[in-house]
Amino acid sequence: MSVNSSLTEVLDKGIEELRAAERTGEHGEMARCGLAVAEAFRRLGRVAEADAAWKASYRAARSAGDIGAMAWALWSGGTLARQRGSLALAYRLLRLAAELGERGGDVVVRGYSLAGLAETGRIQGDYQAVGELHEQLLAEARRRGEARHTVWALEGIAQMHRNTGSYDRALALFEEAAETAERADDRRGHAWALRGIADVVSVRDGDVERALELLTRGEAVCREMKLSSALAYNHKMRGNVHYRAGQYAQSRDLYSRALAEFEEMNEPRGTALSRLGLAKSLARLGRDPEETAAELAGLRRDLDRIGLRHARDMVDKATAELGVGPLPDAGSLPERVAAR
Repeated sequence: MSVNSSLTEVLDKGIEELRAAERTGEHGEMARCGLAVAEAFRRLGRVAEADAAWKASYRAARSAGDIGAMAWALWSGGTLARQRGSLALAYRLLRLAAELGERGGDVVVRGYSLAGLAETGRIQGDYQAVGELHEQLLAEARRRGEARHTVWALEGIAQMHRNTGSYDRALALFEEAAETAERADDRRGHAWALRGIADVVSVRDGDVERALELLTRGEAVCREMKLSSALAYNHKMRGNVHYRAGQYAQSRDLYSRALAEFEEMNEPRGTALSRLGLAKSLARLGRDPEETAAELAGLRRDLDRIGLRHARDMVDKATAELGVGPLPDAGSLPERVAAR
């Protein structure tokens, strides 16, 4: 199927072929189809089904003695673990996937697994540790002519530059990613790149109109391809754009919408970032400062538990921005906040 096939199409086809392989007992084919099913479930936010599917794919690959297919299943499991906020498990599974990929001579799964390790470190905010790996993977992807992997690496490097305040460099990289994705007809990568461009033109230039137009274009792709996680991040970014423009009622509504979407798919990082945006919006709309402080304290505790350093720094900046510090200790939080 095409890279631009909708996830529901991929899922339906994958399940159909998986059932056929199960009937004939073809373990290699079961592993291949099971991986497609696992990835479709994961991207649709159906995490329990994705978890069962990648494990079944791994068992089938092991039965077939296919080291490469075992590596791909572990990569899928590691990617799912990162999505669920289980970063230690993500590291473990992705390292195993990279090792098996190397042992089996599958350079593609090894590259994807190393990319997964790099992305996990980037999400944590450990830019020094993974910046060089991102650049290495970008060079390898360009050398092999892998457009999708090139787009991924460009976007990851761009995000690190954006988060450290190098907006001009970030914008150039996001724009290169968008152009590369468009040439390769990689609509998923293009939608993510548009989101990155919108973020930079919003925070650097204050260009609300252009940012929202870019997000509208990205949202259309997310809806057409049923990219649940990407759509939720698109909505969260819309909240960011409105918040920066001082349009707090609009940002409140969008953060609330994104929060519900992330919670439905059990996506801890997106959930935490949406909670932060919502807390800031409500504070600007007159929420009691003590309630805001309690919410931020609970959020900081949750981010510490997940290990998201950059996002935790964002909580500290929000505390200073809103003037609600010092934050209460976790042990003194109201029960409704501490239970989240």
